[in-house]
Amino acid sequence: MPRFKTKGVLDRDPLADLWKHTLSRIPSVYGRLAYLASLRDPNSGLYRHHGLSLVFGREESGRALQDSHRQVFLEWLSLPLPAKSSDLTAYLTGLEDGRGIVATTWLRTGHFRNLIPDYATRAQKAQFRHESETLLQMIRNAYAVESPFPGSAQSA
Repeated sequence: MPRFKTKGVLDRDPLADLWKHTLSRIPSVYGRLAYLASLRDPNSGLYRHHGLSLVFGREESGRALQDSHRQVFLEWLSLPLPAKSSDLTAYLTGLEDGRGIVATTWLRTGHFRNLIPDYATRAQKAQFRHESETLLQMIRNAYAVESPFPGSAQSA
């Protein structure tokens, strides 16, 4: 008996499989965005997911990941600002470190910029950066914390 079902037995494409088995289980849009961005290789820009590649092949699974990243990014951009605030706060609440620490660190390092798909337009990139910075500053201010690094100053 084969260890993995063949593509025909699954009767799904990689995009449907990804949404059914992975993305639908991530409760926030921002969480899905962060997850998909983490699957993009920083050296090549290619998307990689071992399990999806085993079943559907590297090229087809890479396209599904890229398409999903684009779809989730556009979904995030279309949310009203209050919904974005709630969604981002929910995502940060699920992280190990406190919301204030994460917001402060992301503002300092610009980590959130890594979530932008490569093919986003200049306007989409600017909107994402501006809204992310605004929301992170609000979260940082609401959950003010001391710097996690002794002797370092927090940046505004």
